[in-house]
Amino acid sequence: MLKIYNTLTRKKEEFTPIKEGKVCMYSCGPTVYSFAHIGNLRTYVFMDLFRRVLKYDGYKLKGVMNITDVGHLTSDEDEGEDKMEKASREQKKSPYEIAEFYAKVFFEDLKKLNIGRPEIVEKITDHIPETIAYVQELIDKGYAYEIDDGIYYDISKFPGYGKLSRLNLDEQQAGARVEVNSQKRHPADFAVWKKAEPNHIMQWESPWGMGYPGWHIECSALSRKYLGFPFDIHTGGVDHIPVHHENEIAQNEAITGKKTVNYWVHGDFMLVDNGKMSKSLGNTYTISDLEKRGYSAMDFRYFCLNAHYRKKLNFTFDGMDGAKVSYARLLGALYQHKTSDKKTDENVIKAYKDEFVEAINDDLNVPRALGILWKAVKEPKSRDIYELALDFDKVLGLSLDQAKPEEQPKVDAPAEVVELAEQRVNAKKEKNYALADELRAKIAALGYQVVDTKEGYTLAKTE
Repeated sequence: MLKIYNTLTRKKEEFTPIKEGKVCMYSCGPTVYSFAHIGNLRTYVFMDLFRRVLKYDGYKLKGVMNITDVGHLTSDEDEGEDKMEKASREQKKSPYEIAEFYAKVFFEDLKKLNIGRPEIVEKITDHIPETIAYVQELIDKGYAYEIDDGIYYDISKFPGYGKLSRLNLDEQQAGARVEVNSQKRHPADFAVWKKAEPNHIMQWESPWGMGYPGWHIECSALSRKYLGFPFDIHTGGVDHIPVHHENEIAQNEAITGKKTVNYWVHGDFMLVDNGKMSKSLGNTYTISDLEKRGYSAMDFRYFCLNAHYRKKLNFTFDGMDGAKVSYARLLGALYQHKTSDKKTDENVIKAYKDEFVEAINDDLNVPRALGILWKAVKEPKSRDIYELALDFDKVLGLSLDQAKPEEQPKVDAPAEVVELAEQRVNAKKEKNYALADELRAKIAALGYQVVDTKEGYTLAKTE
């Protein structure tokens, strides 16, 4: 039985779908104004792992993800300008060109990371009529009001506001700063439709004049259209809890009068050198950046799998070095199992599988599941272990079918020295230790020291 931590209740709960055997899941997608950095991508690795566990457990999935190509302002609190407009001005391209380019790169990154696309992926600009209709419903039900710059949601009309983030609105009101928009009834009232300035590139006709949708209304409109209310699971990053997802709940429940999402599930932040990762600090990296430094997308996925999705993950290049080495070792060990004609007792295989299933169903405990795989890999060489690893990889997504002999680390030494070091590796494999010692001496005579490591060896020039 799958248990998952529900942010709404702050506890781990048994997962029960609304319809037996089927799961409807909404995942907040990217705002395609720039490259997705590795902190963003960690959230999608988490989404993918969740989807893989559900499929492994036999559920049929209907997943929806939005592509935000309008309406997301530079501040999540409805301040600043539209991120797409800002990128358009800075890069001297139309917002549609910006969106097309960065969405393409985003999906290329997902493919490299073995992140499966949800079954339905939709752009917000293709759903303006749905968002306008949603806004009109909120007005008709008395939950939204019009002021000079747009239509705003009146949080005072929704007593449950703050239940996801556990906000105390009385305290928030008492300590609120001077609000930029004095026409708002409460500082936390948020835009569901913004009236556009004449020079705003992306705008549409509406009952309230030319304008564009607010960021929060977009996800409500799409989830309602493609999944219907209620649905099972909503995922995203923890940064969405206090504003974006809180606002979605307010919008949804204003329309239906009841709970619309059963499980809210959030992945935690990625840090950089134990500090905040952000574009403004200049410490973000893309998959392309990692590739230029010699890491593969699978090295990064392996790095992510070593931390639970609800724990902060600290990114360092030392950590990436460790992940790269460990992933190469895993593929190398599995290659030895793959090429073996031996068998493993079926009870041993079943015990590992039972452990793995227990781990992934315990709030997606993938680090523990990865440890179980490593324990299995240390069994005597057997094709059965390789097949077991491929079964586990339905969840892990590490391309374990690409198992290959582990490559020796590159060394900066003359070809003659490297050749002697390789001969020494073979001598040790054949347990010809006398020859291995003789080769070590020859290497030393040429001015190099050979040091054995778990990965093979290193060569260093002697003083």
